[in-house]
Amino acid sequence: MLRTCRVLRSQAGSSTGGWQPLSFDGGAFHLKGTGELTRALLVLRLCAWPPLVTHGLVLQAWSQQLLGSRLSGAFLRASFYGQFVAGETAEEVKGCVQQLQTLGLRPLLAVPIEEEPDSAVKAGEAWYEGNLSAMLRCVDMSRGVLETPSPTGNILMQLKMTALTSTRLCKELTSWIRKPGASLELSPERLAEAMDSGQDLQISCLNAQQNQHLQASLSRLHRVVQHARAQRVRILVDAEYTFLNPALCLLVDALALRWNGPGEGGPWVWNTYQAYLKDTHERLRRAAEAADRAGRAFGVKLVRGAYLDKEREVARHQGTEDPIQPNYEATNQSYSRCLELMLTQVSHRGPMCHLMVASHNEESVHHATKRSGSSRRLD
Repeated sequence: MLRTCRVLRSQAGSSTGGWQPLSFDGGAFHLKGTGELTRALLVLRLCAWPPLVTHGLVLQAWSQQLLGSRLSGAFLRASFYGQFVAGETAEEVKGCVQQLQTLGLRPLLAVPIEEEPDSAVKAGEAWYEGNLSAMLRCVDMSRGVLETPSPTGNILMQLKMTALTSTRLCKELTSWIRKPGASLELSPERLAEAMDSGQDLQISCLNAQQNQHLQASLSRLHRVVQHARAQRVRILVDAEYTFLNPALCLLVDALALRWNGPGEGGPWVWNTYQAYLKDTHERLRRAAEAADRAGRAFGVKLVRGAYLDKEREVARHQGTEDPIQPNYEATNQSYSRCLELMLTQVSHRGPMCHLMVASHNEESVHHATKRSGSSRRLD
């Protein structure tokens, strides 16, 4: 999967050497043919149709039964897959990236693999190890698709933690973390030490099998970030569901202890903060202050959020408070507050603090570009 991030002040071209301000005037469309634009309009309209969104997987299964795998696959490649995926081979992805670079866009590659919370238990570590291989290839591709890779390490890649560790383990860790007076056994420092040393880690709240899986998961995460650091690719860890996020944040904090130190050249491991959650601003403030006190680099991808329906369904089922902001306006206000907090951090800490304004909202992006001025640490 390929996502693009706009360089807030992108070079207008080698001939002028000047800077082109961020614009939403539709100039990107001149690279698209009529067929591509028609497909984009059709696909985006279909994606806004609730029955298709709700029953998409069922409809996909029906199409495979009615049309067969070959015809069904061809239809998806020509429609949804073709709209959202850069290519099936490294050369196809590279061609797409080079085309987008002419517009001042740079890639954020992602391996679209994650484990759904209610999925069947994976047998052994083979599935996660296979995902590790895909992640390592994605690191190499993230660097390889650029014609002139940046020596400063501004190449980005997205990572789903639940491709490398099970949701069941994350649920178990989250429930333990949320208990009053949670054991220091689960400190980021202890996990970071286990990553570095490779020594066996025994957590009393986990059984033997879970401890083994945690150890294997730490090893996989360490190998991905170690390889990314060597290739000068920054890892942006995705946020997921609230019943997984405390465990995911623990793992991110452990990685940050190892790879976001003051001598490492800025943050190599970033976390994602979802503004549609009620507690995000406070959590972000605490995390930013902790990184500042420790002298560590801090990287944030700020999003609104994508799991609204599932989060509310889980809250109703468990009889707990809805963690989501009450409406879109409240989410916008939350995003703006988080954005202001991080822009202040970027201004205060310079290259030790990086922010990605990951939003489709033009107002948010324009506000960020206006506030950032000539800052280059805002991606």
